[in-house]
Amino acid sequence: MNIAINTDILSSTGDPEMILRLIAEAGFTHLHWCHHWASDFAYCEYEWAHYESLFKKYNLLLLDIHGSANCEKCWWSPLEYCRKAGVLLVKNRAEMLARLGGSGSLMMHIPSLRYTFNEEQKNSMKKLFDQVRKSIDELLPDLEKLNVRLAIENNGNDTFEHIGILMKEYPADRVGITYDSGHGNAETCKGLDNLEQYKERLMALHLNDNSSVGDPHQPPFMGTVDWERVVSIIAASSYDKPLSFELSMRNTPFFKEENKMEQKEEDIQKFLADTYRRCAKVHALYEEKKKQISK
Repeated sequence: MNIAINTDILSSTGDPEMILRLIAEAGFTHLHWCHHWASDFAYCEYEWAHYESLFKKYNLLLLDIHGSANCEKCWWSPLEYCRKAGVLLVKNRAEMLARLGGSGSLMMHIPSLRYTFNEEQKNSMKKLFDQVRKSIDELLPDLEKLNVRLAIENNGNDTFEHIGILMKEYPADRVGITYDSGHGNAETCKGLDNLEQYKERLMALHLNDNSSVGDPHQPPFMGTVDWERVVSIIAASSYDKPLSFELSMRNTPFFKEENKMEQKEEDIQKFLADTYRRCAKVHALYEEKKKQISK
């Protein structure tokens, strides 16, 4: 059973070796690389070589990489020098995906329109969205050369309006969608309806749960996400990679608040064992839906 999980279940910085070892021991086969996703951190060959050795050591395969977001070097910045620096940061992650043999996509945030936005907020986001389009135009030759795909992620309460524009403007073999089930489950959101509309452009997954409030990235069946419908749509979509989960230990019973990021190894193991069982249950539902479709 091939299942992917994010590398930052506990922290997105530092040497990931212990977490990779525990992820492999729990039964996960693939990685959604999510280290340094919220920073301007640029990787170099020495780091790539180290991570490659760890993947081989623990028999793990790279699936997707989460590109940088919420940082100064932003590919949608209204400041041109920051936007261009952001383009270089996206290219750095694309090179990393190709260098480490990732079989999935480079997952990227964009300035999205939300159901809760007023007109002023919408106009502001639309201006920033134009910067994203400029950046994608600049990146396309490099993406072609590296054979890397961009998968645009839905944000909380996302109307999918900007995602829809990108799906019309850019080729399906180069630009698609990352569906975050937690973001799509936000209160007043129509995440699964929107995913249904664009399921033929689904490239990557951030599967996680919540109770329609906040963004805790909980394991499946801890919240209110409709997993039956989620897997039904994925099974009928263009998605053809291992199911991939983006989860946090922090918002589960296994996290010891008094220890902060210094969680005991045995507690991390318990979290991953419980999480794997929950993810395997989603995988079983997914396989059943695929069988029903193929009949």
